[in-house]
Amino acid sequence: MTSERTKLAVRGITILIGSMTLLASISRLLVIVPPGNVGIVNSFGKISDNTLDSGVHVVNPFAKVINFSTRLKDIKENIDTTSQEGLSLNLDVSLQYKLDPQKAAIVYKTIGTDEKQLIISRFRSTVRAITANYSASAIYSTKRQEVAQKIDEELTKEIPSLGFIVEQALLRNVKMPETLQTAIQQKLKAEQENEQMKFVLEKERQEAERKRIEAKGIADSQKIIAGGLTNQVLQLRSIEATEKIAESNNSKIVVIGSEKGGIPILIQPESGVSKP
Repeated sequence: MTSERTKLAVRGITILIGSMTLLASISRLLVIVPPGNVGIVNSFGKISDNTLDSGVHVVNPFAKVINFSTRLKDIKENIDTTSQEGLSLNLDVSLQYKLDPQKAAIVYKTIGTDEKQLIISRFRSTVRAITANYSASAIYSTKRQEVAQKIDEELTKEIPSLGFIVEQALLRNVKMPETLQTAIQQKLKAEQENEQMKFVLEKERQEAERKRIEAKGIADSQKIIAGGLTNQVLQLRSIEATEKIAESNNSKIVVIGSEKGGIPILIQPESGVSKP
């Protein structure tokens, strides 16, 4: 009985050890790459060019898999730079980028697992090179959006060579000495007032031109009318007016002038007042 129990115990332990060994072997064969990552296979120092997408993969049990995040990353920096005139500025900027999954193996070979310092160095250098082409007032006001666009364009050209994709570069704020900022604001205010005055003067000029054209039109109209008022026309108008007066129901006396072209005289008997 004791011998049988011993055999059963040994057999059970052997099965358990075998099962654990089998599970350990299977676990070394199967690798899970988390979501938002790609896997790089390192077999005894040799890096595979083929990356592993997120999910379950069967790999060499002696190989090591390094996970690289492909999620969007955001670097925020305060960069001290200079303008075209050599004035000191501080830019609050940020860079949003992510790893190019197709270049993950190259990134691991050339950069490693921490690319942040390299990206920041390129980021700072690009910002300083671009701001050196603009005046301080332009960066602070009129050309701010253009500067941000230039930074984005340059980084979009440079960063992909490192194995990353630029999503967007943002210029959030521009800081400068208070005296310089006040001077720029006063200059901008003066320019706005100057533009407003130009607008008012142009409006007045247009109004004066309108009045001049209107006056010329009236003068031309009067000239045409005066040219057509001959004695015959005036006499005809006088006769027509007299006829209309005579046709009215009011009591009156109409006296036709004796002179040639004379104007009729209207007399109202009720008031005795004569009107030419």
